[in-house]
Amino acid sequence: MIRYIKILMAASVALFCLFYALQNIWNLDAATWFVSYTTGMEGHEKYPGHFGPAVTSSAMHGIMLWVIIALEITAGLLAAKGAFDLFNARNGSADEFNAAKTYAIAGCGVGILVWFGLFSAIAGAYFQIWQTEAGGGALGNASFFSVQLGVIWLLISQKDS
Repeated sequence: MIRYIKILMAASVALFCLFYALQNIWNLDAATWFVSYTTGMEGHEKYPGHFGPAVTSSAMHGIMLWVIIALEITAGLLAAKGAFDLFNARNGSADEFNAAKTYAIAGCGVGILVWFGLFSAIAGAYFQIWQTEAGGGALGNASFFSVQLGVIWLLISQKDS
């Protein structure tokens, strides 16, 4: 039963990441606005000073958004491959099943890099997106998502016997 739960967790991570990538692509104008608005550091009354510059280039906004989308897709595809590998190893030995976890764990790891690394560390700490309503909501969700992915990473990583 535990093996099937781990397979389903990896598949859920894949869907989660791929759905976010597809939503960003489907809503490209809104996603571009969000990246532009938050990296432009507008509406920062609480901490109005910044040690580094805002990003005001529309070309850079597009690059930043496509990096996010590419990493979401990468995380999703890695987790999907991991779920497939785990499914194929479900009746194997503990060593075979444990060895099949690589891509599922990598998918969780890349997802954590997206929602913790990009959104919390860079967008939250550098761009201070918490100062705006739009950014604060995204930062709260990113924190929640990265914790979820971290828990799933830990659960899948547990050695099977």
